[in-house]
Order: sequence, then C-alpha cells, then structure tokens
Amino acid sequence: MVKNHHLAKSIADSGWKQLVQFVTYKAESAGRQVMQVNPYQTSQRCSNCGEIVKKSLAVRVHQCSCGYKADRDENAAINILKLALQKIS
Repeated sequence: MVKNHHLAKSIADSGWKQLVQFVTYKAESAGRQVMQVNPYQTSQRCSNCGEIVKKSLAVRVHQCSCGYKADRDENAAINILKLALQKIS
C-alpha cells in the first residue's frame, strides 16, 4: 500500500487510463464505439424515475419510492447507458 496519497492517486489514475485505452482499442477493432460519460450519482439516481436515492456503498440493492428495485450496479449501468444515448442524440 502506498503511504503517499498523491502517489497512490497517480497510480490508480494510471491504471484506469490504461483500462480505458485497452477497452477503446478492443471496441474499435470490433467496429464498436466507446463513449465516456460522467458517472456522478449513477448508482444513486433511480433509472426508472430519476429520483436520487442516497445509500452507502454497503447497500447493494437500489430500491426507490417509485417501486423500482434492482441491483445497484445494474441500476448504475442503465443510467450510464441513458447518459451515453443522450450524448449522441
């Protein structure tokens, strides 16, 4: 574990950058398009009604007052897809 948090952040950022480059390369070689979107509140926002439902990272199920219930990651993935579709339209 790196004690210098600035160095740790640089290492972590480098890893993400490399992952994005690899995914982009593989997608483009398969004739696909990669689009980056801001993931801010994608796991907190209800993909059904748009309401923000605050929850800790320990909570793995998204449950909204509108009645929608889904896995937290599935809900976030739907929100990320919606953001990408908004970007291209």
